[in-house]
Amino acid sequence: MGLKIAFLVFVFLSSYFSGGKSSVSYDHKAISVNGQRKILISGSIHYPRSTPEMWPDLIQKAKEGGLDVIETYVFWNGHEPEAGKYYFEERYDLVKFIKLVHQAGLYVNLRIGPYVCAEWNFGGFPVWLKYVPGISFRTNNGPFKAAMQKFTTKIVGMMKAERLYETQGGPIILSQIENEYGPMEYELGAQGKAYTEWAAKMAVDLGTGVPWIMCKQDDAPDPIINTCNGFYCDYFSPNKAYKPKMWTEAWTGWFTGFGSPVPYRPAEDLAFSVAKFIQKGGSFINYYMYHGGTNFGRTAGGPFIATSYDYDAPLDEYGLLRQPKWGHLKDLHRAIKLCEPALISGDPTVMSLGNSQEAHVFKSRSGACAAFLANYDQHSYATVSLWNKHYNLPPWSISILPDCKNTVYNTARIGAQSAQMKMTPVNKGFAWQSYIEDTASSYDENSFTKVGLREQINTTWDKTDYLWYTTNVNIDSHEGFLRGGKWPVLTIASAGHALHVFINGQLSGTAYGTLDKPKLTFSQGVNLRAGVNKISILSIAVGLPNVGPHFETWNTGVLGPVSLTGLNNGRWDLSRQQWTYKIGLKGEYLSLHSLSGSSSVEWAGDSVAQRQPLTWYKTTFNAPGGNEPLALDMNTMSKGQVWINGQSIGRYWNQYKASGNCGACNYAGWFNEKKCLKNCGEASQRWYHVPRSWLRPSGNLMVVFEEWGGNPYGITMTKREVASVCSDIYEWQPTLVNYQLQTSGKVNKPLRPKAHLSCDAGQKISSIKFASFGTPQGACGSFRQGSCHAFHSYDVFLKYCVGQQSCTVPVTPEIFGGDPCPSVMKKLSVEAICS
Repeated sequence: MGLKIAFLVFVFLSSYFSGGKSSVSYDHKAISVNGQRKILISGSIHYPRSTPEMWPDLIQKAKEGGLDVIETYVFWNGHEPEAGKYYFEERYDLVKFIKLVHQAGLYVNLRIGPYVCAEWNFGGFPVWLKYVPGISFRTNNGPFKAAMQKFTTKIVGMMKAERLYETQGGPIILSQIENEYGPMEYELGAQGKAYTEWAAKMAVDLGTGVPWIMCKQDDAPDPIINTCNGFYCDYFSPNKAYKPKMWTEAWTGWFTGFGSPVPYRPAEDLAFSVAKFIQKGGSFINYYMYHGGTNFGRTAGGPFIATSYDYDAPLDEYGLLRQPKWGHLKDLHRAIKLCEPALISGDPTVMSLGNSQEAHVFKSRSGACAAFLANYDQHSYATVSLWNKHYNLPPWSISILPDCKNTVYNTARIGAQSAQMKMTPVNKGFAWQSYIEDTASSYDENSFTKVGLREQINTTWDKTDYLWYTTNVNIDSHEGFLRGGKWPVLTIASAGHALHVFINGQLSGTAYGTLDKPKLTFSQGVNLRAGVNKISILSIAVGLPNVGPHFETWNTGVLGPVSLTGLNNGRWDLSRQQWTYKIGLKGEYLSLHSLSGSSSVEWAGDSVAQRQPLTWYKTTFNAPGGNEPLALDMNTMSKGQVWINGQSIGRYWNQYKASGNCGACNYAGWFNEKKCLKNCGEASQRWYHVPRSWLRPSGNLMVVFEEWGGNPYGITMTKREVASVCSDIYEWQPTLVNYQLQTSGKVNKPLRPKAHLSCDAGQKISSIKFASFGTPQGACGSFRQGSCHAFHSYDVFLKYCVGQQSCTVPVTPEIFGGDPCPSVMKKLSVEAICS
């Protein structure tokens, strides 16, 4: 009886989303498009994190990488910056982005949310939403639900009007409502549960004609599909037997925070996690991120999220291929697609092949057979037997056999080339002018005075990162410290995120929180004089929180107490006296960053201020030639913001060095965001992306605001390009090309792999840095010879590769002068310099 009911519900759901055309449906195996079950490979590309000029190339590279679907959030605060005033232009042209995906022949998963998290400012909510009377975010709250329904309906209406749903002939095959709400619902209890039920019904009632999903939502109400997010999702099962097993966020890396090291995820482990998900019956996998991009302007959340949202994604922040990750995943996708007829036909048979080894075998009624052979041991190779054939499995790896006989791919054996990137200066510095901003004056026309300390975001409405808190203290001439004692200690407790303290106009000190602990305390001696002293605190927000229960209620700014100690009368509490407030900087008020506003003050050109706080710098420059991506090297600056032709490339914070453990990282074993780290002891982010589309051929205006003090003459424009390319291949490593040659009948003998090296367009291989056929050690950029080495290893590459843009060399002993060590498994490691 139960099975009959489940089948009837499935039939109902299939027709429910079809609009009578059977356009998009699902069952326990997969999403079906026009009646055809599909294994779908997807990747996240967030349209506002790149420019419209970049979109076609990003989408094309995603398609070439084997993707079927592009997944994106919808960013409410970008589309409705003021209540009822909508914006869908430039980087926020959602319709244009979806149409470009459609033109490329790919599908779309539209994650409307409208809460997105995403390390995006305020989790994607507009700040004005916080001030709707009676509102409480993401719970069973009338004002919030009304606003959420209005925006969701607006987006769905736009998509329908442009005929962008699959049932209308468009590319959108899935939509998401809410986002990772399960943990929040658990905390809120009944009110959270009621909100989940409401959000699901509201979405379904919009009649998109395609299925809705909810991620990290185990109790997603029918007909909504619940999906998994994480580094691994093979363990996941949907909440009903007739729903497909979907992975909406396979994390390709992790975000970078100012003050934190840069995380990266080895390609071998990412491929292993995906193959493991597919072998356990998964049919939809989305890489979060496939292209991370840039948090332009003040869009980064957190707080303390860096401007770069690179995410160690297969396409890097600039849109270039991250090799070998992009190529290794492309090969994985091709191997999975070869298995698709068997994968979509039924559930696997699982066979134990050893203590930590097993096989998952899929078969179809038409005779298709595919096998996944897994070795879960983190340290040891395993040789396993299946149907009288032997297979060698590296540690922590899965081999894919699309015909249940021949291995075409192993997750730990990379056939794609690796690449080392470099940032090459393209100018010899800039001719700067400077303007020094005054500390906030008590008599400024844009200031106001109140008794006590005010919360920052309630005061600024996040129109700026900056809020001045200014008060006066009158020091009696008889104070002991004036006659040679220790300076009084000023202590300031702040809810975050950073602050600079000025005493009588001079920078006295700086304090800032961390990604994990945004709250901070400033406490140090300050140089006060007899009479009236002006204490000015520049409080700085570094992005608003984007995750956590009711993060709209979290505070920012100087909430106190603020006190002076070390005076004759002991402690002086300044918290409850009169404070003068000024929202933002004078330079912001005058729009010094803009083409029109930059001429509104006198700039110093002869004696440009250096290492001076609160300094604006401006220069003009011509666009560098070529088409390589560009970035500013800000390593000689401390903290501030940068604009090019009036457009903000984001916050920089090079003074905040990364602290953490950046030791060696092995691909094998469970991955987490702290396992593989780099940049310890260096700036978390040194280079800042400058989109070429923002530049004119000549006369470009660059404006920098430096809060703390830096040397602008160290700022350089750089281009990102390939420095060298590597191949690292075992002599009998399986490849898809060889498999296809053998199955076509053209070849009936074992084939060795080939090393492929390719520099960027416009580059050539200028030299061979390293080559060894034998037992070389190390990785791309740091190869070294092992105990076995063929002495003619270099000769082949010097002959066939130097002077070429690309070359191919077979991995055979003969070509290197013979077998340097018979009966030993050998490999080829080579690194070629591109220039």
